[in-house]
Amino acid sequence: MKKIFLTIALAASLLTVNTYAATFKAEDGTENVSYAALTKFNNDYAGAENVSWKVSNNFQKVTFTLDGTKMSAFYNLRGEVMGVTQNVQFNALPEKARKEIAAKYEGYFAKEVIKLETGEDSFDNTVYFVDLAKDGKELLVRVTPGAGVYFFQNVK
Repeated sequence: MKKIFLTIALAASLLTVNTYAATFKAEDGTENVSYAALTKFNNDYAGAENVSWKVSNNFQKVTFTLDGTKMSAFYNLRGEVMGVTQNVQFNALPEKARKEIAAKYEGYFAKEVIKLETGEDSFDNTVYFVDLAKDGKELLVRVTPGAGVYFFQNVK
């Protein structure tokens, strides 16, 4: 159940994050970010550039660039890592998943592919979300580590 909640929360947050009033201001001017999240981020992503934080009532999101790759990391309010995302090419999906998407969603094209790593030591710690579009319709599908393709939600 925790895994389902985490996946839904992170997928929903890929589009927007609502911020709330400042309660903490770090030395670098970052507002609302917990000390634990800042410390964890700085240890895990030394050398990150273009760092930008957003905080909601449920989690903290940091967007940054590391070695030329734009990424986002999500932390709960206690500063524990919930997951890390990055945009990838459609080719990064397992071949079986690419074929299933082509068959199930004929005529759709992939606008964006987001790789989500939850960092948990389990079989399904990496999933992909593929934003597919066709004739003004847009939907999101989830690709599991076993290359299963599942409808996730309508976007438009």
